[in-house]
Amino acid sequence: MERVLPEGGHEAAAPSGGRPRCGGMLLSPARLPRVGSPGQIASSAFAIRHSLESGGDRKDFAKMQAPRGPIRIMPCLDMKDGRVVKGVHFVDLRVAGDPVENAAFYEKEGADELAMLDIAATLENRKTRLEWVRNVAGSIRIPLTVGGGIGSIDDIELVLDAGADKVSMNSAAVKNPDLVREAAGRFGREKIVVAIDGCRNPAMPSGFEVVVAGGTKPAGLDAVEWARRCEELGAGAILPTSIDGDGTLSGYDIPFTRAISSVVTIPVIASGGAGKLEHFYEAVSEGGAEVLLAASVFHFRTLSIRGVKEYLRSRGLEVLL
Repeated sequence: MERVLPEGGHEAAAPSGGRPRCGGMLLSPARLPRVGSPGQIASSAFAIRHSLESGGDRKDFAKMQAPRGPIRIMPCLDMKDGRVVKGVHFVDLRVAGDPVENAAFYEKEGADELAMLDIAATLENRKTRLEWVRNVAGSIRIPLTVGGGIGSIDDIELVLDAGADKVSMNSAAVKNPDLVREAAGRFGREKIVVAIDGCRNPAMPSGFEVVVAGGTKPAGLDAVEWARRCEELGAGAILPTSIDGDGTLSGYDIPFTRAISSVVTIPVIASGGAGKLEHFYEAVSEGGAEVLLAASVFHFRTLSIRGVKEYLRSRGLEVLL
C-alpha cells in the first residue's frame, strides 16, 4: 500500500493551494546573474512566444524538429530519505518504492536511461548522497543521470566516480553559469545535463521563468533564453520540467518544451505531467523532445515502458525494443 506523506512533507513550504508560484509571488526573485540584457532576451524569445500564443504550425515544427535517432525512455527516481517518492507540483509526496528494486525493474522493462534526483539535497544544503548513487549504479547497465546537490567540479567528479554516467545541475548552474563551461571542458559535454525547472510568468519575454531550490525560488530569468545560454556554455542536454504540469498526469507542458527545443540543437528531455500514451507522442511530435522522462505512470504501474515504446513505434517513431 502506498504511504502518503503528510502535507508539507516536502522541504519547500508551498503557498495555499499546495503549489509554488512564479514571478516573485512565492519569494522575492533570487539575486542571480542575468544570462543576457533585457533587449537580447526579448529579441530571441519574442518570436517563440508569439508562435506559442498563436498556436503556430505544429506540422512544420514537427518536420523541423525530426528526431536524430531512436526516442529514448527515461524513468526518473526522485529520492528522499533513501526512498523513491513522487508528488504533484513538487509537493504532496508519496512513497513509490525502493530505488534499487525500481532501477532493476525498469532496466528489465526496456528503459533506455535512468535518472535519479536527490530532491532534498539543495534545500538541505548538502551534497548528493553517494551511497544512493553507488547502490543504483551497481544494479543496472543502462546510463544513469544523477542530480541534486551538485554545486562544484569536485561534486561532479565524486558522482561520476560513484557510478553515474551523467550529472544534472540546476540551481548551481543558475548561480554560477561558468560551472557548466568548466564541467563540460573537464568531463565532456555529453556528461553534463542542465535541468531547468520553470513555470509561467507573463513578465518574462518567453512567458516562462526559471525556478530554483526545488521549485521554491523564482530566479528572475527567462527559461528559454537560459536554455539557449546553457547550450552555449557547453551543456550536452536540457531537462526542462514544468512545475505547472509536474505529477498531474495531464500531459507534458508542450508549449514550454517546444519553446526550449526551438532554440537549442542539443537533446531536450521532456519532463513533468505524462499520464497516458498520447502524451509521450505529443512530447516528440509537438514538443521536439528526444528523450521522454516520466515517473508516476511507471512507479505506480499505470503504463509499462514496453507499452509506451510499442505505442510510439505504432505512431511512426523509432524506438529500441
